[in-house]
Amino acid sequence: MRMFFEDLEEELMTETLAQLSKGALKDLEGVFAVMPDNALDGLIEAIVAARRIVVFGLGREGLQMRGFAMRLFHMGRDVAVWGDMTTPALGPGDLFIASAGPGDLPTARTLVDIAHEAGARTALITAQPNGELAKHVDVVTVIPAQTMADDRGGKLSVLPMGSLFETAQMIAFELAILKLRPRFRETSETMRARHTNLE
Repeated sequence: MRMFFEDLEEELMTETLAQLSKGALKDLEGVFAVMPDNALDGLIEAIVAARRIVVFGLGREGLQMRGFAMRLFHMGRDVAVWGDMTTPALGPGDLFIASAGPGDLPTARTLVDIAHEAGARTALITAQPNGELAKHVDVVTVIPAQTMADDRGGKLSVLPMGSLFETAQMIAFELAILKLRPRFRETSETMRARHTNLE
C-alpha cells in the first residue's frame, strides 16, 4: 500500500502545472455540470429576503464564507462573519448561513438551533444533502463535490481532501453574487464604491 502512494506522489510530481490544472479544472467543471440550474435559487431568495445575515464556516470552508460575506457587504447587505467581535444578535427577518461540506458539524448544529430559537431563518451549504444538519435548516444548497467525508477510495479528485468542495464554493458564491446583483440594483461600480480604502 505504501508503495502505491509513493508511486502516486512521484507521478504527480512529474506532471506539469498545465497538466495538473487541467485535471483540477475538469473536476470543477464536473461539479457544475451536474448542478441543476436552480441550485442556488433557495439561497438567493433567502438572502434577498434577509434583513441581516451572519455566515459561519470553519477551516478553509470558513475562508470561503468570509469571501462571500465580503461580496455581500460590497452589495450593501448587512452581513457579519460569526466569531468576529462585531457579530450581531439575530432575530426574525435575519438569516444564518452555515457551511458544512461533509454534512454535519456539532458547532454548526448548535448555532443553527440558536438562530432558529431567536426566530431567524437558516441555510446550509453542503456536499451531503442527506447529512444530519440538512434536517435542521430552512434552505439547503448542495455543491456536489468531494469533501473530507468522501476523500478515500473510488474516483477521487486530483485536488486533495476537501479542496474541490472549497474551490467550488468560491465559484458558486461568485455566481450567486452575479445573480443577486440585479436584484439589489447593484453594478460593479456601486460595489467598488463600498470597497475599503484602508489598504
